[in-house]
Amino acid sequence: MTKTELQYKNATAACHQIFVHKAKDYGTAWRVLRPTSLTDQLLIKAQRIRTLEEKRVSKIPEGIRDEFIGIVNYSVMALIQLESGISDKVDMPVEQAEELYLKFIERAKELMMNKNHDYDEAWRSMRVSSYTDLILMKIFRTKQIEDNKGKTLISEGVDANYFDMINYAVFALIKIDENESINH
Repeated sequence: MTKTELQYKNATAACHQIFVHKAKDYGTAWRVLRPTSLTDQLLIKAQRIRTLEEKRVSKIPEGIRDEFIGIVNYSVMALIQLESGISDKVDMPVEQAEELYLKFIERAKELMMNKNHDYDEAWRSMRVSSYTDLILMKIFRTKQIEDNKGKTLISEGVDANYFDMINYAVFALIKIDENESINH
């Protein structure tokens, strides 16, 4: 296993653990959310990260790392909703949601590994704030595609944007963890 694969696995394991714990606390209440609502949740998370990066002060205990975890988890929820469709009730057992979660994380990792090969780990030279900006751009692209009822002329669909948001957020988590280990 390469260093990148191990770091990716560790970062997504932390996201997965939070997803499962919240699912055990709340069930799969998010099943009632339309993908557009999940995109708006992603926007809130990304804008908060950008605000914290700019202000460097947080008035609530969750920090930037927690928000990137939220971006991973909301993106996976959106992918599940795209595949399963929305529901008017909480209709998915936690075990099934977890199975789907792991399936989409694995697909995101495969995409990352393919792109990582072609781009030769260029992401390692980027700043965390650039991941924030790229995620915001992907959110605005997704919102535009959603506003166009999913129709694009040449671009990938919303699912590709959700996968990219997962990977940018995981890269940010890896960089944050590396920076914390250097500073300790």
